Amino acid sequence: MNERRTGTDRSHRGSNPKERAGWKKGPRPGASGARPRVTDASAEQVKSGDRIVVTIKRIGINGEGVGYYRKKAVFLDGALPGEVVRAKVSAVHDKHIVAAVTAYEKESPDRRQPPCPVYDRCGGCQLQHLAYESQLRAKEELVREAFRRYAGIEGQALPLKPMLGMDDPWHYRNKAQLQLGAGRDGRIVAGLYEAQSHQLVDITGCTIQHDCINQTVEEVKAILERLHIAPYDVKRRSGVVRTIIVRTGFQSDDLQLTLVTGTETLPKSDQLVSELLRKVPGLTTIAHNINTRKTSLVFGDKTRILWGKPTMEDSLGDLKFSLSPRAFFQLNPQQTLKLYEAVRVAAALSGRERVVDAYCGTGTIALWLAPYAAEVRGIEIIPEAVDNARQNADRSGRTNAAFYAGEAEALLPRWVKDGYRPDVIVVDPPRTGCDERLLRAILAAKPKRLVYVSCNPSTLAKDCKALLAGGYELASVQPVDMFPQTAHVEVTVRLERIDTAK
Repeated sequence: MNERRTGTDRSHRGSNPKERAGWKKGPRPGASGARPRVTDASAEQVKSGDRIVVTIKRIGINGEGVGYYRKKAVFLDGALPGEVVRAKVSAVHDKHIVAAVTAYEKESPDRRQPPCPVYDRCGGCQLQHLAYESQLRAKEELVREAFRRYAGIEGQALPLKPMLGMDDPWHYRNKAQLQLGAGRDGRIVAGLYEAQSHQLVDITGCTIQHDCINQTVEEVKAILERLHIAPYDVKRRSGVVRTIIVRTGFQSDDLQLTLVTGTETLPKSDQLVSELLRKVPGLTTIAHNINTRKTSLVFGDKTRILWGKPTMEDSLGDLKFSLSPRAFFQLNPQQTLKLYEAVRVAAALSGRERVVDAYCGTGTIALWLAPYAAEVRGIEIIPEAVDNARQNADRSGRTNAAFYAGEAEALLPRWVKDGYRPDVIVVDPPRTGCDERLLRAILAAKPKRLVYVSCNPSTLAKDCKALLAGGYELASVQPVDMFPQTAHVEVTVRLERIDTAK
């Protein structure tokens, strides 16, 4: 997963959120009372307000149920594969219909009561109402559907490996980044914005965040209230603290707290630090970031350390990392180890290869591969990330890894022109996929193997189609469940050059 991506995709399609979550249901078959008439219109004639019956076939990219009405796709939030639902059409588009469930003719045996009390409002998770083993199957199907639709590969032709899931798919996140606001009772609320609204949802006790993060957030809220340090209101330009960021080291047990303010100063900062140290055990860093702009970006440009170390320590395997408050680190360390091992297996290194990591971020994948290669070169467009990668290489003793600032689509052709030809190229691009110029540069470089890591199966499949047309074959597809209870799926693909594959 690329270091520049953060957060989760919280978009939803239409419908009442309680209907979306699936536990406030309409009348059962045979119940008394008249039912709205189901339309017999063709797919082209269906209009908003019509009633239709749909059998759900799979889960969509945003966690919605996907079925078909007379061969036209229908998206229904909260519906699960195998269910038969009555639904009211809310929007009609050229290629799909959006509808809201009004009643369940047949429910999935895999439907579960979500343990989170605000699951129907928060939007951070999309699949808590589906049994975990079924979540894994649904995500595998997402990958199959993407390759079928965008690369024309289906059935046995897709070398798909079983999903790598978690033994315990709860409390796995090592970082919380929560907005602050005032609740109706005047108390401070810390949480996420409800889908398609500006209503802040308190996510106290979040079931996917580590317990110590939840406890720290609650203590910070209580201390801010006692000291009368108000949450910041962007519209009114009043108050102080706009965001709380808490991160814990699963290996180091370091605990880093950052308060982002909408003001240049943080009032009562000495008292605040004293109270935090008294009430929050294990704190190693208390930082203050300033963001006075009217923006959706969380961090401002200025950060100062109020107390403790400027960075926190953590590790992945034998790799050691020093993390400043704004530095990226994987949100699910346990699954990250599985992901990086999947990359290593796909790279099939013997110790003699030259490897290029074309979207290296802070160097995590490149450094993971370095002990198994002759040489690793990482490319990253953000200079600060390159500096971090070099520091991480020094801390972990990876002397055969070097990092370069610039565009991969510019540096890679230059290296090839100068006589440097990589044996293996690794890419871990943003959700939008690889830049077309990079795909052309990879095809021109002709590496024996290409390892593609993606958090978006659709753009992955599209890019693979171009690479397959350019002389590669698909050797393996390994999905990894990086974010249980959500609709996200990470995929590692191995492509081999046809003239060297046999």
